[in-house]
Amino acid sequence: MSGGRLSQKERQQIALGLGDGLAYAEIARRLDRPTSTITREVMRNGGPTDYRADAAHRATERRAHRPKQTTPRAHGAPTLGHRGDPEAVRQYEDLFTTLLTAQGLPKMAARVLTCLLIAEAGSVTASELVHHLQVSPASVSKAIAFLDEQGLIRRERDERRRERYFADNDVWYQSTIASARGSAQLADVARQGVPVLGHGSNAATRLENIARFSDFIAETILRAAEQVREVLHTPPAPDERP
Repeated sequence: MSGGRLSQKERQQIALGLGDGLAYAEIARRLDRPTSTITREVMRNGGPTDYRADAAHRATERRAHRPKQTTPRAHGAPTLGHRGDPEAVRQYEDLFTTLLTAQGLPKMAARVLTCLLIAEAGSVTASELVHHLQVSPASVSKAIAFLDEQGLIRRERDERRRERYFADNDVWYQSTIASARGSAQLADVARQGVPVLGHGSNAATRLENIARFSDFIAETILRAAEQVREVLHTPPAPDERP
């Protein structure tokens, strides 16, 4: 596979591939690039629906000309017990963070949540996050507060009375349920607007369609989450491992 930075022509091919509905893996195959390179490129530059080749190229050029840090995180920070190659882990951490950010999480909250998800021990302390991410304690505290408010993490005290943070299987299940309930609430509020705007009006019809769609999404998520909840607690079979 080819290496180095993506060219402007390659970015244009990515944009064309997205427009044609191609999967990241197919775009990567056509460009002779790793799939992770394409995924990271798209998520870092607006996501699959808002990716623009020229804008992505300009953004990359700007990043390339920024002053380099004197102590890169990859060389100076703990790895949270990771078993894999440090550079590969760092790239994957950046990829996952970029994905979470593209889905709406604030950047620091996305970085913290990624750390919790990939930490070998399954939990981290605020001090470990500060050292790993090389940010201020206040930044970590603010991110933790946001994730806690969203139901994406839980807290426990360890034997040394330190607060540890988890993004474990139960938290993932509960956040999925909360998302489904949010869709159900959206359906309820949209439906309340139908009589207000007048049955049969364009606006009322639009809201009723949104309500029916959101109801279906909420019911599907809830049903699926209950049906496969045990997957979160079941080790993968040998033939399922990558």
